[in-house]
Amino acid sequence: MTVTIPSLLDNDFYKITMQQGVVKLFPDAKARYEFINRGKHIFPDGFAEALRQSVDAMAGLKLTLEEKKYLLKTCPYLDHAYLDFLQGYCYNPREVTISQNGGRLTVFIEGFWYRTILWEVPLMALICELYYQLNHLERISDEEVMSRATQKIEKFKELNITLADFGTRRRHSYQVQSLVVKALKENGAGTFIGTSNVQLAMLNQTKPIGTHAHEWFMFHAAKYGFKMANSLGLQHWAEVYRGDLGIALSDTYTTEIFFKQFDKMFSKLFDGVRHDSSDPIEFAEKTIRHYQNLGIDPLSKTIIFSDALNYEKVKRIVDFCSGKIGMSFGIGTNLTNDAGLEPLNIVVKMTEAKPALGEWTKVVKLSDEHGKYTGDEETIKLAKTILNIV
Repeated sequence: MTVTIPSLLDNDFYKITMQQGVVKLFPDAKARYEFINRGKHIFPDGFAEALRQSVDAMAGLKLTLEEKKYLLKTCPYLDHAYLDFLQGYCYNPREVTISQNGGRLTVFIEGFWYRTILWEVPLMALICELYYQLNHLERISDEEVMSRATQKIEKFKELNITLADFGTRRRHSYQVQSLVVKALKENGAGTFIGTSNVQLAMLNQTKPIGTHAHEWFMFHAAKYGFKMANSLGLQHWAEVYRGDLGIALSDTYTTEIFFKQFDKMFSKLFDGVRHDSSDPIEFAEKTIRHYQNLGIDPLSKTIIFSDALNYEKVKRIVDFCSGKIGMSFGIGTNLTNDAGLEPLNIVVKMTEAKPALGEWTKVVKLSDEHGKYTGDEETIKLAKTILNIV
């Protein structure tokens, strides 16, 4: 049994935008990634073989001329040279190692960073979809999927907010995400602003949404050290995008450390910040206070909230932030895996990076929630010591 990824663009947009940055600035860097089974899910016999077949099938994916034209028109900050590169790109399944011991699944990725950066999202989507199929778990009907998504967008419209679908990584399946995005587009005028999934954005004539992920800053720590990771990560992003894609991810090494380095220049240059861990109200308070202390009107800036959102959590955020700071929302699993089954709690994270002329260096993520830490304990301890994190 195989599950197919239908397009090279069936991926989150921040993988495309980061890939351009890597091609431009770090073409000789290498990276290693690892599958992390946070939910301790048990995988059925034969899962590794089925995943191997699905991964091998991805070698045939190529950017079509229609897709390239869409990116040229919709994303002018993706330059012609990069899109020519992307047109020639193809997945190399040899970069992915898959094995299984009983119910335990192991997946590793290794290769040049500019190539391997695209594996994370489709791999997670394949793992989720295969898990449901091989366990013979039946979801709700297509009609019910669209009905639930429609009911949700109608409720969100009452909050007078904007939101995007961020649900590719842990979706139930491609089919479910397709139905959800279709329902959001048809019923969410004025509220639904796009999706992180580039192919579905194209098919539904909406906007691809995303900037960068934790791995951007994790690599910078491997190359430049933990103390310089945030500031040089932001500096290099600004060099590549010159004011476009101006939402900064704040919690790779805790929000506290981020705001110490998010100085007046960065705070004015970037349009806002993304919240991905910890209590959203506490984060909003810190963000508002940060801008005020720099003499910047918080209402001129935006927080993108994206951490495990549902209606109740969004309403709580809206009630607090209204009239204080701009806000928008990226909702993932609650939209694309509300299909009557338990969503998987899985991630794929960079574990090591090898800058050009450097050595393999372990990398970590120190979110505001300890449960979202990634990396080995020794390196986490070292990072916390260097950054004076209690």
